[in-house]
Amino acid sequence: MSLIETIERQESLLVFKSFDELVALEVGRRLVDLALSENAPVVIDIRTPDRTLFHAALPGASPDNDHWARRKSNVTLRMHKASLRVGELNRSRGRGVSPEIGLDPMDYADHGGSFPIRVAGTGVVAAVTVSGLKSEEDHAMIVTVLEGLLAAN
Repeated sequence: MSLIETIERQESLLVFKSFDELVALEVGRRLVDLALSENAPVVIDIRTPDRTLFHAALPGASPDNDHWARRKSNVTLRMHKASLRVGELNRSRGRGVSPEIGLDPMDYADHGGSFPIRVAGTGVVAAVTVSGLKSEEDHAMIVTVLEGLLAAN
């Protein structure tokens, strides 16, 4: 299975029954706990298109990670796909984020680390983003937490 197919599968399986501020807080707390246990210098951000639901900057993260998180979440919220999948698709087509495809690189980044929060029967309502590690590691941290949370519910 290719990386793109793996991410598509993750997106189709990691679907919430409902999502609100308390669920965002639980996802955020679990991400903080995992990141702290791994001494990961990350920013964690959960947002809807018009509102931040959770944000944490952990030791070692820099202000630049906040900008990366914003740019990656913009890709996820616009495309309704994980930012890693968008990046892989762009690279397979020989392109990247640019004005030619209607995306300003100052506002969008197709690097891994943002994942769509999808609600059954509704669609994508938010993006959960980690920034500070390698693209695939940011992505994997989110998937690990979502798998654990959704398996428990």
